Amino acid sequence: MQDGRAVREVVIVGGGSAGWMVAAALAQVLEGRVRIQLVESDEIGTVGVGEATIPQMRLFNSALGIDEHDFVRATQGTYKLGIEFVDWGQRGERYLHSFGGVGQDLGLVPFHHYWLKMLRQGRAQPLGHYTLNTVAALAGRFAPQAQAPGLPTVGTAYAYHFDAGLYARYLRRYSEAKGVVRTEGRIADVQLRPGDGHVQAVVLADGRRVEGELFIDCSGFTGLLIERALHTGYEDWSHWLPCDRAVAVPCERTGPPEPYTRATARGAGWQWRIPLQHRIGNGHVFCSRHISEDEATAQLMAHLDGRPLAEPRPLRFVTGKRRKLWHRNVVAVGLASGFLEPLESTSLYLVQSSISRLLQFFPTLDFDPLNTAEHNRQADSEFERVRDFIILHYHLTRRDDTPFWTRVRTMELPATLTEKLQLFRATGRLFRAPSDIFSEVSWLQVLVGQGLVPQAHQPLADVLSDDEAAFFLANIERGVAQHAGAMPRHADYLAAHCAAGG
Repeated sequence: MQDGRAVREVVIVGGGSAGWMVAAALAQVLEGRVRIQLVESDEIGTVGVGEATIPQMRLFNSALGIDEHDFVRATQGTYKLGIEFVDWGQRGERYLHSFGGVGQDLGLVPFHHYWLKMLRQGRAQPLGHYTLNTVAALAGRFAPQAQAPGLPTVGTAYAYHFDAGLYARYLRRYSEAKGVVRTEGRIADVQLRPGDGHVQAVVLADGRRVEGELFIDCSGFTGLLIERALHTGYEDWSHWLPCDRAVAVPCERTGPPEPYTRATARGAGWQWRIPLQHRIGNGHVFCSRHISEDEATAQLMAHLDGRPLAEPRPLRFVTGKRRKLWHRNVVAVGLASGFLEPLESTSLYLVQSSISRLLQFFPTLDFDPLNTAEHNRQADSEFERVRDFIILHYHLTRRDDTPFWTRVRTMELPATLTEKLQLFRATGRLFRAPSDIFSEVSWLQVLVGQGLVPQAHQPLADVLSDDEAAFFLANIERGVAQHAGAMPRHADYLAAHCAAGG
């Protein structure tokens, strides 16, 4: 930092997972060189449905120096190997989008081309048979490393399920121990600086002013600073992602927690199921043009595992993003920056990514517009890639049993997604954009899982004869089964290492 123009006062508006993740990361990285205040009100609840994550969350916690078992224990957490999708391609079908690799690449040829070669001959099993996480998840097994007798140890790609409220509390303790100052109070006004329109201070209901130089807006859907004060504007993506409502409710757990999330397609949306140590998190994301809130709630309550532990809580949203995630001296993070439904558990990842990007582009008091513009360009690209991946799940359905599914199956797609689908359908080839958080094997599992099998495989896969390719696949399938079978039960691993209290 250039000391004379260095930012010294950062104000985070809003708590919850997003606010306290920002506070914790800034406190850890900036090491006391910047005064960090977080303003939140106990009167204002948080959305708190971000209970499922993707593996990048492990990197965030590790960067903070957090002990994994302590974190899982404190947040009533469980481990996650992937997401099971039920009834998305057709009713009665299911598949798992799991983390980590699929099969084993050979030379320059990705594994799935050998699989496609043998699938056409009827000599290949479903793709999940060659995927360690899929086999382990469906067997209810988990370990950070798979140690099958006689085979080399294999690391497991995994993420977490946890109670978002407990995680925010955990990070609050962490942040305050590193000097973050929490101010309790409801914000009644935002004061802009004359001349350049930067936010100068937030004014609390009791008249107190909290001044800052850089403001992080973690105020949720409201976008208290980025939208209400700065009128940044919003890109509405509901023509591609028409779900605009959700209702959430926890229920009792009736069996051992599975090491995966489940997303079950319903008539006008989908239902999530997230198993924790002390309960199951449930929610129904739906399109209000095709089903009423009362009907959606009734569907959700009819498909709970156990007794509900609270009243169903409704949420309203518009899928999309702010036109600028950084505007003047305000950076929007979390729901204040935009909303992409939690179908692939990206909500907290986008918070994590926003924090990383903020640190990479951390400003001086000059707030160089070139710096801000590049930040926004990268943020926009990442949001769009996640958007396309979520659209893929809807569009690739073969269902025609309700008007909702007919609509999303036949809708016009973003050009970026159309091109990717056309290439895969014709050649089986997949390429990852630099800003795409999902790897080629993630796209592969969803594409194939929902019934899109390419018309051809890469010619280099024919270097192996048919019998050699069949032997190659059989060896991988056998090794995957052995590694998964050597893992302990997920519930046993939790009990041995990070069982939570009551």
